[in-house]
Amino acid sequence: MTNGLSGLRVLIVEDEFLIAMLLEDLLVELGCVVSGSASKPAQALELLETVGVDIAVLDVNLEGVDSFGIAAALKAKKIPFMFATGYGGSRVSQEFASYPVIQKPYRLEELAGALDDLWRNANSTGADALRST
Repeated sequence: MTNGLSGLRVLIVEDEFLIAMLLEDLLVELGCVVSGSASKPAQALELLETVGVDIAVLDVNLEGVDSFGIAAALKAKKIPFMFATGYGGSRVSQEFASYPVIQKPYRLEELAGALDDLWRNANSTGADALRST
């Protein structure tokens, strides 16, 4: 599949191995590059320091621990991200309520649309001004 997502480096943060594998397959089908995959917050934070990441998909609940610390680190680095959950957006902390939430199970068209919207919004004039500060 050819689109504006080709070559986009995506960090996957997901504690369910099979779901992470499915997401990886879908991302590759969209032309993205999986820059890393983590199942625990500490792993994800380490990857943020060691691999190139353009965008991230965060499972809200990682073995009973929320991913909001990872979200805060991504926000501080001005890396766009979205949450993924099977429980609905209501589980997202108020601090991150404005960030996109995609429902699991993943569907290719929804994932492509959500990533494309997120990437375009992150690269709009306002985001560019934010990045230069």
